[in-house]
Amino acid sequence: MLILLLCLSLSATVGAQDPHAGMRHDAPAGGWTFMQDANVFLMFNNQGSPRGETETRAPNWWMGMAQKAIGRGRLTVDLMLSLDPITVGKQGYSHIFEIGETFEGNALIDHQHPHDFLMQAAAIWRQPLSKGISLTLAGAPVGEPALGPIAFMHRSSAAENPMSTLGHHTFDSTHIAMGVITAGLDRGPFQIESSMFHGAEPDENRWDLMDPGPLDSWSIRGWYRPAERWTFQVSHGFLKQPDALEEGNVRRTTASAAWKRSVESGGTAVTLAWGRNLKLGGSYDAILTEMTRTRGRGSLFWRVEATQVETDVLRTGVHTAQGGRKSAHAHVVNAGDRDFVGAVSAGATRTVWRPKSWDVALGGMVTGYAVPARLSPFYGSAPFSFQLFLRARPPALHRMLDTIMTRPAM
Repeated sequence: MLILLLCLSLSATVGAQDPHAGMRHDAPAGGWTFMQDANVFLMFNNQGSPRGETETRAPNWWMGMAQKAIGRGRLTVDLMLSLDPITVGKQGYSHIFEIGETFEGNALIDHQHPHDFLMQAAAIWRQPLSKGISLTLAGAPVGEPALGPIAFMHRSSAAENPMSTLGHHTFDSTHIAMGVITAGLDRGPFQIESSMFHGAEPDENRWDLMDPGPLDSWSIRGWYRPAERWTFQVSHGFLKQPDALEEGNVRRTTASAAWKRSVESGGTAVTLAWGRNLKLGGSYDAILTEMTRTRGRGSLFWRVEATQVETDVLRTGVHTAQGGRKSAHAHVVNAGDRDFVGAVSAGATRTVWRPKSWDVALGGMVTGYAVPARLSPFYGSAPFSFQLFLRARPPALHRMLDTIMTRPAM
């Protein structure tokens, strides 16, 4: 917590000098330019059903970025930290139907795992070539490969939502990956990028700086940005044994479309995304649409999602969909039980305090679930959950919204 407070205090000092601070404007010609952003939610979380918990947790992250022009190129160095291991705890926060990673050696279910203290440490070089083409090279001991839509904590359409998506491990769980090397080319509205990285998800030690391993996984992602407000993405990746307790590799495919009009000064952001994990137990799909609408000091937001879950792991805590027999057409015949879980969320925030350009808001959210019959004995037929929270952000010239590692927001 001390590290996060120091970082946020630094931003307050800068903000006291410039109400639009967050990026330094006094850097000499050819010098470094600095920027930061952060989000802290102090959240009372009440999860419905017998499997949910009532608790107070504080999901958070801080990101700092430095940039310097060198010749015709540009070097960017960024660092992203989280105190989730303290403020959320080793098991994470309660979130019914969520599946992903481990806790005390067992499958972590009905909880969103805490993020590692070191979420990202990356160096990015961008170099203009000829005919309007630019080359981007990125390396990170801990970083984000070219796979999936923009991670949920950076999406404009989810900027006020304190909860992860149920499809986090179908869409964007690789936003923390080890040993990432990425190369990309872009020209006009088109960008193509590819990564090599270590496919295993982070282990339970959230304080170690990295979990080294071979670069055994790969991904490729394409972007199309036909206008300032529109962004389209498709990606595919091969993940080598990502889950410590689940046998086999994963083929992940995602597609997304996003539209936004400036959310910071008042506007709207919408995302529609689809993802699929193809693994030994069969294919698992997820789809979501979400929106945030900001006007003045207030925001309204909602999310609708349907996520295909492994029924057995939610019932028993054990991955049982293993070793599916394959036909001559390579389709899994004896796949494990799979069911779609639906969730509809709606919430609002209201900024109540702006000391020295900080943004402190009060908010609340409620979620209702559509439960398949095979899971209703464990969760009830129509559970709902709600959150009440205080959200704080430090001063910033503009939020680091809709950023990816190879496209810094500077």
